[in-house]
Amino acid sequence: MHSIGFSLRILLLLVLVAGLPFCELKAQTKNLHILQISSPKELSNFFRFSPNSIPLISGHRGGMEKGYPENSIASFEHTLRSTPAFFEVDPRLTKDSVIVLMHDETLDRTTTGNGKVSDYTWEELKKLNLKDKAGNVTAYHIPTLEEAITWSKGKTILNLDRKDVPPSMIARFLRDRKAEIHVMLTVHNAQQAKYHYEQNNKVMFSAHVLTKDAFLEYEKAGIPWSQTMAYIGPTYKPENQELLDLLHARGVMCMISAAPTYDKLQSKAERQNAYREVIKSGADIIESDLPTEAAEAIKPLIPGKSDKAKYFRIVEAK
Repeated sequence: MHSIGFSLRILLLLVLVAGLPFCELKAQTKNLHILQISSPKELSNFFRFSPNSIPLISGHRGGMEKGYPENSIASFEHTLRSTPAFFEVDPRLTKDSVIVLMHDETLDRTTTGNGKVSDYTWEELKKLNLKDKAGNVTAYHIPTLEEAITWSKGKTILNLDRKDVPPSMIARFLRDRKAEIHVMLTVHNAQQAKYHYEQNNKVMFSAHVLTKDAFLEYEKAGIPWSQTMAYIGPTYKPENQELLDLLHARGVMCMISAAPTYDKLQSKAERQNAYREVIKSGADIIESDLPTEAAEAIKPLIPGKSDKAKYFRIVEAK
């Protein structure tokens, strides 16, 4: 594989020969901003809080920017062409027990089909096209969880939300594939975390820790904070500072979800200011429907030096 610098020099030469403006160069490159994680231990270290941590972006439902449907591999790749990120996705079961990515119980909003996902076989679902957020039909199709995990390996991290797939099935699926290297699980309470930890003590959690009481429940359950990233709510509130400080003291990175709040502000300037304020207030991760926009906003807040820099790379897409 050629170095990125060498590749860019070649592309620049081609641009000059073709008489194209240099400003079009970026659009023609096919680099991916990847997260290089090679073991469960590295995944745990990646999500450990430190004062010089690089603020992170999570694509909510994989991201849903114009032309790119939620819960699609195309959306993941679109985001990684602009910024490193990880992705929250939604596993659901088909009629014949194939795990696919789909947020809603029904197909109507996000595909060219209708009715419940669970009423269709995978062979039937794979013929449908996905729609973007505006309802425009795209050329993209529903991915299976297997396809998404295969694609993401060596590139990014998938965070599996809890939908209708039995917990035992998810636990077995990840364990059989040794996918805990680059897949984590959303848990909504300490009991859910304890179940999955007992099934696989290498798994990383995206845990809902919205109150001090919830924090204490995780401690009581014996869930290792070294394997936990905390979702603390859809907005930053000054009264949550104690909770954020408690989690940081345990080495836990904290995430705010902008999807139901700041993403809905009217103008890009308003949204970007809100994203920056979230990070300035002490949160470490922003989950957003608009991951490339959020990443652009917080770029000035990235520290010049970070012990997490070793996990970030830019590579040529294959």
